[in-house]
Amino acid sequence: MTKLRCAILDDYQQVALTAADWSPILDRVEVKTITRHIDQQDELVELIADCEIVVIMRERTPFRASMLDRLPRLKLLITTGMRNASIDLEAAASKGITVCGTGGAGNSTAELTWALLLGLARNIVQEHHAIRSGQWQSTIGVDLYGKTLGLLGLGKLGSQIAKVGQAFGMDVMAWSQNLSQQRADEAGVKLAASKEELLENSDFVSIHLVLSDRTRGLIGAEDFKRMRPSAFLINTSRAPIVDQTALAEALRNGWIAGAGVDVFEVEPLPKDDPYRSLPNLLTTPHIGYVSEANYEAFYRDIVQDIGAYLSGEPIRIIS
Repeated sequence: MTKLRCAILDDYQQVALTAADWSPILDRVEVKTITRHIDQQDELVELIADCEIVVIMRERTPFRASMLDRLPRLKLLITTGMRNASIDLEAAASKGITVCGTGGAGNSTAELTWALLLGLARNIVQEHHAIRSGQWQSTIGVDLYGKTLGLLGLGKLGSQIAKVGQAFGMDVMAWSQNLSQQRADEAGVKLAASKEELLENSDFVSIHLVLSDRTRGLIGAEDFKRMRPSAFLINTSRAPIVDQTALAEALRNGWIAGAGVDVFEVEPLPKDDPYRSLPNLLTTPHIGYVSEANYEAFYRDIVQDIGAYLSGEPIRIIS
């Protein structure tokens, strides 16, 4: 029996084949991994044109109609997570391509949010480099106790962040376009009357919203000017929620004290991008979801998705 071909894209850490047990499908599927990100569509098509199955990591690699047109053999496209804005689902359906997703595990993005927030508050990177260069105690940290944590979004992630903030003794407030008083009361946080009220009164602002037409560009230059000069912004959600040019301007001009960012409009971040050199910007390479528990869940579900598709009863279909 001829095996189907499967390509796994962007396996940066080279763990895709060890994070789960692939043996249930290896008698029917030949799996290969691509361990570097490929920007050029021509190069990517050349590498995966012979594949009936392609596995992608969330929104790293767009699969628009123009891409799908060049992959006539593709029958099953699997993304980590249950939504992926970079897939043209309508085009996929028109070509008979089944699109499936996965679940996840753990609290990895919430944990990274606190790593960034604490890294900013206590100048962890600066002090680390200071010690390496022979210095000692070069900065003064910002206390969290008694400070106000403003959350843009109080869903699953926002609620997790709120609990930790409360454990630190912070006053927590939240706002989103649909946030109700009842939901805020359930989480034990103050409901801000407006985005403006939240920005003006927060010492730390953390974003936990889904990117949509309503949230794209939600934070712009005037919003940064409204924030306290001592305030910090943390974004582990999606880059376009924040006007990226305005954020760079705010950091350069001292409109805010600093920012912690895990997400970017272009990923991987270009080597000449100014975000690589802003001194008051703490960055991580979109690793909010990159954890052992999450990867094990991703690849376990991917194997299940492939097995179910081969059995003629696909699961976790995204439409």
